[in-house]
Amino acid sequence: MTDFSKNEIIDLLKDDSQNDWLFSLADKVRKENVGEEVHLRGLIEFSNICKCMCKYCGLRCENSYAERYRISPSSIISTAQKACNAGYKTIVLQSGEDKFFSQKIMSEIISEIKKFDTAVTLSIGERSFDDYKAFKDSGADRYLIRIETTDKDLYKKMHPNMSFENRVRCLKDLRTLGYEVGTGCLVGLPEQTIESLASDILFFKEINADMVGIGPFIAHPQTPLKNCKNGDFTLALKVMALTRIMLKNINIPATTAMETLNPDGRLIALQCGANVVMPNVTDLNYCEKYDIYPNKAHLDYDISHSRKVIEDKLKTIGRTIAKDYGFRK
Repeated sequence: MTDFSKNEIIDLLKDDSQNDWLFSLADKVRKENVGEEVHLRGLIEFSNICKCMCKYCGLRCENSYAERYRISPSSIISTAQKACNAGYKTIVLQSGEDKFFSQKIMSEIISEIKKFDTAVTLSIGERSFDDYKAFKDSGADRYLIRIETTDKDLYKKMHPNMSFENRVRCLKDLRTLGYEVGTGCLVGLPEQTIESLASDILFFKEINADMVGIGPFIAHPQTPLKNCKNGDFTLALKVMALTRIMLKNINIPATTAMETLNPDGRLIALQCGANVVMPNVTDLNYCEKYDIYPNKAHLDYDISHSRKVIEDKLKTIGRTIAKDYGFRK
């Protein structure tokens, strides 16, 4: 059986005696549906300026301690070119919700990067239908916008001045426009319940998400949640494993947040259902300033060297790097 009801999902999330079976099943489903290859996505975090006030995020506009930066369009494009030259077949452009990067500027960046024979994923937040259309017309292939939680009351508490309904609208617009649609959730938010995590998993299935990123909540010292307990690594792993079982052929990253809580977190995740790794290819001068949560794991190497380090790590668990663009099978 590889599909579960909400009550069955809740029981599995609560019952740690089933973990070995659950992780083994998720790994089996992953192997049967997406194979042994791991897709690498080169992540460029090009601006940590953000207009939002999300209570869990170190980039929130009210964090006056953050050292803000914005990488120029030409530098974003040159970084992408270096990553493509090193063998990356997807570039992920991620930022806070920075008004500087208008429809025109982003469209020009996307158009230039597409010349390097690569897929382009965007993760730049809530935009208008017209913006999403322009980015798609410029060559963007995928868009990641995490729902974070499907508990509407909790969503409202965590996201001042934001709308759950607008978040869902964004996901629907992206689907209408033909993107591969990515979403995901945080595991361990204050006041979050096991029941709401089960609803998150069912939401991913309901919208037929193509990519789902799941990470544990990590408290940031310059946010309102600074004194809250971090999310649980094992619980996050279980949400990810159940997501793989429920949406068999999607792409699931082994997230950086998992490696931040556990030094082997990404390798463990890759053996519990994940099939994607997103190495940070941003200039090292900026990496630590993209401070969504503290102590974020990243490699202190140049782009080519970090790719080789990852390749060697993957070999230890019998996995290889994919050579295609990594679209959903």
